[in-house]
Amino acid sequence: MLDNGDLRQSFAGDVYNSAVYLKRCFKQFDTALFTAVGNDKLSQRMIARLDEENLNTEFVFKHPDKTLGLYMIETDESGERSFSYWRNDSAARKLVNFLDDTLVNALNPEDVMFFSGISLAVIDEDTRERFWEIIDTLKDRGLKIIFDSNYRPRLWSCVQEAKYQYEQALAHADMILPSVEDLQPLFGVGNPEELVAFCRLYDIEEIVVKDGPNSVLSSYQGQQQYHQIIPVEKVIDTTSAGDAFNGVYVGARLSGKSVDEAVKQAACAAGVVIQFAGAIVPYDHFMKAIKA
Repeated sequence: MLDNGDLRQSFAGDVYNSAVYLKRCFKQFDTALFTAVGNDKLSQRMIARLDEENLNTEFVFKHPDKTLGLYMIETDESGERSFSYWRNDSAARKLVNFLDDTLVNALNPEDVMFFSGISLAVIDEDTRERFWEIIDTLKDRGLKIIFDSNYRPRLWSCVQEAKYQYEQALAHADMILPSVEDLQPLFGVGNPEELVAFCRLYDIEEIVVKDGPNSVLSSYQGQQQYHQIIPVEKVIDTTSAGDAFNGVYVGARLSGKSVDEAVKQAACAAGVVIQFAGAIVPYDHFMKAIKA
């Protein structure tokens, strides 16, 4: 991340960010990250960071020749972001090669699988069909499938491939956490209402549409509801706001909270995150602000 012209290194990524905030707010859940790293010192530091966040590293695999993917975020005066990527040699691109049947069968029917549009974009194109075979197996075993629609055009070879993969994700998902910004370029949805109507075509049980500081629109078991959000007055950095919302929302729902209760708790977490620079707010600052 660029901070006043200086480069500041950290560890982040949309699914990782969501896992961190889920675990911080819901310590009772065993939260594991599926990814691949290298054997270099930077990869070792990342694993150490996962341990510090109390994330399960059982499914963090080590590739003998690859290392971590890199990206840089720059923020403007309003806290909005722009991204640059260096991911062609990322170990995470090879993740599906590590997911054999024994590993898949080790997951329990009460578990959930959470992945994002960036997850799909990063893995090698020739392993994506195998990824969907794995998701089919997990669904057959009773796992809930959750999809975050994060769309980064520069990570895809073409719009047609991205659209096809997103259609697969929608067809498999039990819960989706989209935004108009993500799905408008692919499917032409122009507002939250259109997005919900579009997602309902895929028979998705739970849809939660994020719209920045505006109200959240949800659809659960066919019942649509608006949820008012209190905007944050001073926005420092919007990086990871949606990721924090996703992680805390999923944790709240798994804890038995209603959709409305989960939205409120998730929006509170996102509101804290955007008042700090970077994707991951220091633990003590985050927990103090959440409890305030």
